[in-house]
Amino acid sequence: MQNGESLSLDHQQSRRIELDLLLEAIYRKYGYDFRNYSRASVKRRIERRMLQESIASISELQRRVLYEKEFFETLLLDLSVNVTEMFRDPGFYRAVKQKVLPCLKSCSFIRLWHAGCSTGEEVYSMAILLKEEELYEKSRIYATDFNEKVLRSAKEGIFPSQDIQLSTSNYRASGGNASFADYYTARYEHAIMNRELKDHIVFSDHNLATDRSFGEMEIIVCRNVLIYFDKTLQSRALTLFRDSLSAGGFLCLGTRESIRFADCSADFEDFDKEYKIYRKKQAPY
Repeated sequence: MQNGESLSLDHQQSRRIELDLLLEAIYRKYGYDFRNYSRASVKRRIERRMLQESIASISELQRRVLYEKEFFETLLLDLSVNVTEMFRDPGFYRAVKQKVLPCLKSCSFIRLWHAGCSTGEEVYSMAILLKEEELYEKSRIYATDFNEKVLRSAKEGIFPSQDIQLSTSNYRASGGNASFADYYTARYEHAIMNRELKDHIVFSDHNLATDRSFGEMEIIVCRNVLIYFDKTLQSRALTLFRDSLSAGGFLCLGTRESIRFADCSADFEDFDKEYKIYRKKQAPY
């Protein structure tokens, strides 16, 4: 091995150690556990923040994280998964409407957990879907995220008016049978979701990396979150979902996600392969 290559490998190893120490420091200081998140994703987000702040090393960033809470909160937003939109992937909502909800019509009460809800667009989308299927009044949606700031935003239900055109298009493509404009009030440069959509939504802090199961649900939605976890954390989250689902309940993942590698895979059957909707098997008699 050439001397230059050796130095390069040493540098890479040092960077990996710095990153390990940073994630450990965040966990010990603030209780947020990113140690089993995809390293490539975490590294990319941290390096972006370093560039924006003109920080030369991860060690320097760690010092600021430990001693400047406001800076940590900024970094926390960087590490959060906040890519979302109303009726994202319209075909998924169409599949829920046409295939999943008819199976639950006879339920006396429907409990739905939206894990990793971010700023809430997809939570309100589900509320609208349940309302149009005349199931909302006997439903409760538990919307959770580990980031308190995005949870506050989700609870407010106020979104930029510039997103409304895309939201309306997605709503129509999902099979919406009303006017999307009926569900919000336009005010200045924002769209405010109707208060009645919030009546059966409970927003709550929950961390998939550290917290326990979340009651007995008929539906769990966690789409495009697991792709940011490593295999260990993915398996933990999927086991958590299994334990939180009632028998015959539905687990909805993102199109790039799967339950088939996990230890609990045998407890589920494919319900809609295209949109990664799985159904928990009934217990044998």
